[in-house]
Amino acid sequence: MEKLPTEGGIATILANPSPDSASDVPEVVLQVVDLKPIGNSSTRYTFMASDGKMKVKAMLPTHFASEINSGNLQNLGLIRVLDYTLNSIPNQTEKALIVTKCEVVASSFDSEIKSEVKKEAEMENEATKLKKEEAAPSIVLKPKQETVVKSAMQIVKEERGNAAPAARLSMTRRVHPLVSLNPYQGNWTIKVRVTNKGNLRTYRNAKGEGHVFNVELTDEDGTQIQATMFNEAAKKFYPKFELGKVYYISKGSLRIANKQFKTVQNDYEMTLNENALVEEAEGEVFIPETKYNFVKIDQLGSYVNSRELTDVIGIVQNVSSTLSIRRKSDNETIPKRDIIIADDSNKTVVVSLWNDLATNIGQELLDMVDTSPVVAIKSLKVGEFQGVSLSTVSKSIVQINPDLPEAHKLRTWYDSEGKGSSMASIGSDMVSPNTKNGARSMYSDRVFLSHITSDPSLGHDKPEFFSINAYISLIKGDQTMWYRACKTCNKKVSEATESGYWCESCGKSDDQCSLRYIMILKVSDPTGEAWLSVFNEQAEKIIGCSADELERIKNEEGDDQYQMKLKEAMWVPHLFRVSVTQNEYMGEKRQRITVRSQALVDPATESKYLLEEIAKLSV
Repeated sequence: MEKLPTEGGIATILANPSPDSASDVPEVVLQVVDLKPIGNSSTRYTFMASDGKMKVKAMLPTHFASEINSGNLQNLGLIRVLDYTLNSIPNQTEKALIVTKCEVVASSFDSEIKSEVKKEAEMENEATKLKKEEAAPSIVLKPKQETVVKSAMQIVKEERGNAAPAARLSMTRRVHPLVSLNPYQGNWTIKVRVTNKGNLRTYRNAKGEGHVFNVELTDEDGTQIQATMFNEAAKKFYPKFELGKVYYISKGSLRIANKQFKTVQNDYEMTLNENALVEEAEGEVFIPETKYNFVKIDQLGSYVNSRELTDVIGIVQNVSSTLSIRRKSDNETIPKRDIIIADDSNKTVVVSLWNDLATNIGQELLDMVDTSPVVAIKSLKVGEFQGVSLSTVSKSIVQINPDLPEAHKLRTWYDSEGKGSSMASIGSDMVSPNTKNGARSMYSDRVFLSHITSDPSLGHDKPEFFSINAYISLIKGDQTMWYRACKTCNKKVSEATESGYWCESCGKSDDQCSLRYIMILKVSDPTGEAWLSVFNEQAEKIIGCSADELERIKNEEGDDQYQMKLKEAMWVPHLFRVSVTQNEYMGEKRQRITVRSQALVDPATESKYLLEEIAKLSV
């Protein structure tokens, strides 16, 4: 039998806008019509839910994005609604259906399904039959019992009075999953666990002094949200919230999350004032499901120096020994361990594990590094060290060989082809953080050097990225052109006590090392000149040989040939993708311009670009 939408399904949902539990949800199959993302988002989708006769505007929260991207849930497909919330739309009479849980019944149809209107005779027969059923007597006699008449209010009050505080709160209204909440929703109650607790901080602004405090809350499905409390609410709830405990919370408000300050993957953030209800769910303990939002290694450049934390998954390539790092803030020594991971983008990245993760998980990874385990890491800070680096924070979670579809796919790729592929560090060609869609063109954000050098404030808060077209006008031959690096991790090595070279990062010595470029060069364009910092991968392309080869020329062929090699690279036009940051040196802040990628100027492409720019001026 062909699968079809439930007849009258929309009317059934409208008649039951907020079922008390999943068991009260009616059996309804609906067709997904006009499925599309909300705004520029690729995680939240809207559609028209249709039963063939009626339609209602509907929304799918962020956790359905993977189903849609994989093609499992498609436009014109059928879904069975397993849980939902029906919300009012501000300034409109219609309702919006938020589907919080569903299953796919059919992937897609060729067109929208529309039910045929019943014939008048059939409708009249049904109406007559219904009236007869209503008119038929249905009386059941029961023995007379003495009853005490109580009002509905008395009954409810007695039931709640006999329950524990947390149970009373859960009985007053339905417990909502976090994924169903939005700013336009009325009363709701959530049951969540405190997975991260911030400090009670003091702030000052034009209105005076105040206090602020925030927590990260996670429900049983693994959905997270950040809740913030100010002033009296902060003082009231700071001692009440305890890390790891479960709470019922209601009477809060939601708003669109500020991307600059959010620390969890949620489109909304919660605010609790002093009138909010927060009660501990005594005796209830649950471990939230860990949900990941993995970012490919080659796309990490878009998160550099952002407050937004990221999740990654990769094959472990190398694990260093434990290092002791002295923290500047309190002079305390803390353990650190670096691991190198790779994924199917053929890129690698260094992840720094700190504290217990370095000593426990790090040691476990070191013991099994020869088997190339898969590691999934949640909540990583993305920084800028040699391009891109990752670092764990206090709430980071590390899983080794997790039972996840992404882990199985990565293992299959590595065993079949990845093991023999050549890998490059993401730092070798990091791109602009203004995009999450891969490498930026050398022709985007094009500026003259004067735009960078005339504005000392560029890169003060975060790196700024630009493209420039310039000539290399000077490469100093007497500068330090390279450093001795470990062949495994590319970190700087020192000469061992007896012989060979010692790598502090890997904790081992080796008979050989490699040379890697680290140099400064001057570039010029029609508006001025600037000094650029260049690292190994880009320097090799500019000089035309490796640092090992350049050292050989200097030592074996003499200084003249060495200088000639450098001069060959000068006065050649290049396209550079650069980052601009602020560095402090001797108490003075200076602008640092670093080459992230480079290419020789292609006359045809450059001419096309210039013609397009001229056309814009003409318009």
